[in-house]
Amino acid sequence: MDLSVMPDEVWVHDQARLVGTAIESGTTDSIAVDYNGTRAQLVILTTRGAKSGRSRQTPVIRVEHGGRYAAVASKGGAPTHPAWYHNLVANPDVVVWDGTESRPYRAREVTGTERRDWWDRAVRAWPSYDDYRSKTTRVIPVLVLEPVD
Repeated sequence: MDLSVMPDEVWVHDQARLVGTAIESGTTDSIAVDYNGTRAQLVILTTRGAKSGRSRQTPVIRVEHGGRYAAVASKGGAPTHPAWYHNLVANPDVVVWDGTESRPYRAREVTGTERRDWWDRAVRAWPSYDDYRSKTTRVIPVLVLEPVD
């Protein structure tokens, strides 16, 4: 399945299904994705809608390093950024639910060497990110989520 051409309503339905599974089980350990022979765990980001101001929950690939997380706005290599990216840019305070723990974080987009380092970590977690990069002309944003004390 080519995720870059998946209609937004299909993305939303699939995300709602994954969030519902995690809520029902009480842990994000119950949700993962399988694609092209790779399995990856997910975390759930709770963001504030850029336009609506409403709380939104979005599952993303778990890319953790040293207590921080990366959120890769790939949308499967689609030509546009996912909606949650715009939410994080407008409202960088987020809650990350990983396993049974939820904590506040602040997002910031990374560039240069820091982006390359986080991109490499992301590709190790989900090798399809490199495929997604080849499908689009946009630079896929990488945001680092840092704990808020």
